[in-house]
Amino acid sequence: MTRTDQSADDRPRRQALLEALRRSSTPLGVTELAEQLGIHPNTVRFHLDALVTQGLVDRQLEKPTGRGRPRTAYAPHPGMDRGGRRQYHLLAKILLGQLSTSPDAGTAAEAAGRGWGGYLIEQIPPSRDPSAAESTQRLTAMMTELGFAPEPDGDTTNRIRLRHCPFLELAEEYSSTLCPLHLGLMRGALSEIRAPIAATSLEPFAEPDACIVHLSPVRTTDAGTRPQQRHNRNR
Repeated sequence: MTRTDQSADDRPRRQALLEALRRSSTPLGVTELAEQLGIHPNTVRFHLDALVTQGLVDRQLEKPTGRGRPRTAYAPHPGMDRGGRRQYHLLAKILLGQLSTSPDAGTAAEAAGRGWGGYLIEQIPPSRDPSAAESTQRLTAMMTELGFAPEPDGDTTNRIRLRHCPFLELAEEYSSTLCPLHLGLMRGALSEIRAPIAATSLEPFAEPDACIVHLSPVRTTDAGTRPQQRHNRNR
């Protein structure tokens, strides 16, 4: 079986091959690349196969000019290099920092969370409304998927402990913005499935190893009135 994964030793050589292909105005063959870089053709072929598998290089057969097999040539795949570093943490800090300067940052963050909570929760057919137990289960499943490690409090059905925060470092710095966003996620999710319970509050770092979500029955002004479910979401 051919090994195409990239170890630390492979990385410089594959990068050198990729740069040689990018410098060339025409596709190059194995022999040309081997001569340019001073490495064995079999080594070049091995790394080119890996680069093709990774989607960084395109392999093509050129029409022969005479008798013989068509020449296999390689060219860099068009488009931005997708193998570089990502800076999503920095992006999150920039956006949270900007949001935190607004006069009502917590309300804006919660509103954003509500919209995404309604999108992320597993939907329920409009022909029925869920019980409190099913609503809690679906909320817990969503928060598990997001990485919060939720754990229903053993002493009460009105609390959920969040044992992990997937944005911990950001939450420690921007808790006044990020925690309302998390609360909004849960409120939006429960509203979307017409749950008979609501997330009333979130206590950040209420315990040394957990945040606490408080749940309570939904209050309605008219008996039997339930929030309408939104449809046609692009999931």
